[in-house]
Amino acid sequence: MKERKIPMRKDIVTGEMVPKVDLVRVVRTPEGNVELDPTNRANGRGAYISIDVKVAEAAKQKHTFDRVFETKLDDSFYDELIAYVDHKQGRRELFGDAK
Repeated sequence: MKERKIPMRKDIVTGEMVPKVDLVRVVRTPEGNVELDPTNRANGRGAYISIDVKVAEAAKQKHTFDRVFETKLDDSFYDELIAYVDHKQGRRELFGDAK
């Protein structure tokens, strides 16, 4: 049986190429809103960040998504991102590779 190709994406904070399943997608919608995309299917420009709380905290400290999406984001967005990544990381540790 032929091995399936694993889609890779770049983590915008660390610059590393990581399998897509190990990342969280953040999207800027055509209306200009920046939001988390748990389905990985929302319309708009996407950027990826690793499922690691330390990386999410680094993104908040550096205001990474402000630069990537060329907009000013509130700290509440970064707090929501950190909480979401913490949740995903906890689920991954508890249930293994479950999404």
